[in-house]
Amino acid sequence: MEFLSSAFQPVIDLMSTLVTYAFQLTQMAGYPSYGVAIILLTIFIKAILAPLTVKQIKSMKAMQDLQPRMKALQDKYKNDPAKLQAEMGAMYKEMGVNPLAGCLPLLVQMPFLIAIYWALKDYPYDPNFVQFLWLPSLGETDPYYILPVLSAVSTWIMSRQTGAGATGAAAQQQKIMQIFMPLFIGYISLSFPSGLVIYWVVSNVFQLIQQHFIYKNLNAK
Repeated sequence: MEFLSSAFQPVIDLMSTLVTYAFQLTQMAGYPSYGVAIILLTIFIKAILAPLTVKQIKSMKAMQDLQPRMKALQDKYKNDPAKLQAEMGAMYKEMGVNPLAGCLPLLVQMPFLIAIYWALKDYPYDPNFVQFLWLPSLGETDPYYILPVLSAVSTWIMSRQTGAGATGAAAQQQKIMQIFMPLFIGYISLSFPSGLVIYWVVSNVFQLIQQHFIYKNLNAK
């Protein structure tokens, strides 16, 4: 983890600076709050990365829609791997789907995710404004465990939304992830600073709304 911190230090410094600017914005508005600053920064980052997220979600939805045809081809050519690969390639070409298209947007977003993690993990909050809502300090864990629960619940809802429509082996994998990921995220959130968990929860809510409208538009088409 320390290696990642060093490798992405310029981006981490940028994110830390953006937190400071967002806080100064709340000061100018007459309500100095690091909590509000983190929420504003999260929305800003998600909005900047929205085109990549949209591309990723559309690719995932297209692959889910092809699951029945993929299963039929796997059953038909289960004893002929070469023919199966050829037929799968032809199907992807016919439908205009690239099975790797969903990976690139995620890879592009990873430096930002790593940077915001380190920026908020070690951010030097002004002690006079470190409190937010029920939280005594954004630099410490949530003593009431509300944020870890919210992080787990929002992750579960998002995984349910993402996995809707999957069939066969993909559906089984989705079911496992729908259990594992929320529990994992909730568990690690117990030891994360509250400011970082707020970022995660707000990011999840933003993407839930984004995915809802994207899926609605795709289903209408």
